[in-house]
Amino acid sequence: MLEPTASDAVVLFCRTYLGYTSYMTIVFTGGGTGGHFYPIIAIAEALNDLVRKEQLLAPKLYYLAPTSFDEKALFENGITYIYTPAGKMRRYASIRNFTDFFITIFGIVSALFTLFRLYPDVVMSKGGYGSVPTTLAARVLGIPVIIHESDAKPGRANLLAAKWAVRIAISFENAAKYFPENAQNKIARTGIPIRKALMRMEAEGARQYLGLDAEVPTILILGGSQGAVSINENVLLALTDLVSFANIIHQTGQANFKNVNDIASVVLTKNPNASRYHPINYLDEVSMQRSASVADIVVSRAGANSIAEIGLWKKPAILIPIPESVSHDQRTNAYAYARTGAAIVLEEGNLTPHLIVSEIKRIISDPALSKRMGASAQGFTDPDAARIIANEMLSIALKHEA
Repeated sequence: MLEPTASDAVVLFCRTYLGYTSYMTIVFTGGGTGGHFYPIIAIAEALNDLVRKEQLLAPKLYYLAPTSFDEKALFENGITYIYTPAGKMRRYASIRNFTDFFITIFGIVSALFTLFRLYPDVVMSKGGYGSVPTTLAARVLGIPVIIHESDAKPGRANLLAAKWAVRIAISFENAAKYFPENAQNKIARTGIPIRKALMRMEAEGARQYLGLDAEVPTILILGGSQGAVSINENVLLALTDLVSFANIIHQTGQANFKNVNDIASVVLTKNPNASRYHPINYLDEVSMQRSASVADIVVSRAGANSIAEIGLWKKPAILIPIPESVSHDQRTNAYAYARTGAAIVLEEGNLTPHLIVSEIKRIISDPALSKRMGASAQGFTDPDAARIIANEMLSIALKHEA
């Protein structure tokens, strides 16, 4: 029989004297980008499905982070957002590192009060600077922490939390070597959790819905949840060539949409194929699902989520990672995925409009190559990732609750 621990005493105090009820309470944390946020939504979907299947009381779900990111997605999955400040620790000298240090300290204090009030049965962290206050507070209070690392090279927030996490889920096998030796027995490769809507491919009616020319192939261009200026610029310079042989669905990023759309309108003035270009500020679940269904090739940044979705769609891909000087994970992700044969990698420093056009043409004009690249993605993304993580969270939460 296990001996009572300090954290057990805290649980007993909270449940006896603070009036906590027997329903499960689960906290999610992570933050900064869609890459941190949307896997949380996928896990919440799977968690709610499991609870219904096992006929358990619906758990109370919370999301602690500096921003709510997508309030609609939180609401649809029954997740309550609680603002928790967090500061970034940049890899370069900046006065903001000094001020953000104190923001993080304030965030830890805020998270301590929030977690003490909620006293969750488990904390699930997706990493990112927004997760640090909550995972540190969970450690102080003895609350079990599970972390998920999407990238081939783990971020600093997850490397820190790994020191006290009870489970570590990874997406790339290569990521395991970066974690401490004493954490290796807690690691399992689960893949990246993907939202249910993005797993369903619905090509029927998609071309009409998106207004595409059915006589030519379709190129889906993704710059991540925030868009990519460099990709946008090169696409605009190559636009006349691209629309001459394909439909272009181009996610520009919300901040870049007006500028891209204005320039494209000028570039394509009097162009007979202008209607083949479809700039979109942000692809919601329905639009992404339908765009992916009809795409013949995907041009994308190399965020782990984007790669996982492309792998699930089994589409040939051209990956353009953020430069190493800016991001220390995308380049590693891109080459890890490219080794499967499902993608090629173009370095941003070598990017030109001519190179983009020639590589797209080379792939889509060779049906055997396109088919081979799509098939190579088989098995890279586990469609059960969200369910596997949700099941482990439920198991830990039920033990903690008991």
